[in-house]
Amino acid sequence: MSIADEMKIRLDQAFSPRELDVRDDSEQHRGHAGYQEGGESHFTVRIRSDAFAGKSRIQRHRSVHAALGDIVGRIHALALDIDT
Repeated sequence: MSIADEMKIRLDQAFSPRELDVRDDSEQHRGHAGYQEGGESHFTVRIRSDAFAGKSRIQRHRSVHAALGDIVGRIHALALDIDT
């Protein structure tokens, strides 16, 4: 299973989002730090869920990182676009 698929499953289970997009941006970073052949090193996540209502930006980011767990340590970069 790809890292992107793992991310989608974990985020869906944790937040029941009405919108979720996990994009592997690794190829855009070819030649840069952290790039690995075959991708799966740089990701952008766009997620919309009522679970983030009333939470600060930092709380939202921390909750996504917690939901992703060990995946965060297996990738180089993660850009988050989180909203309700």
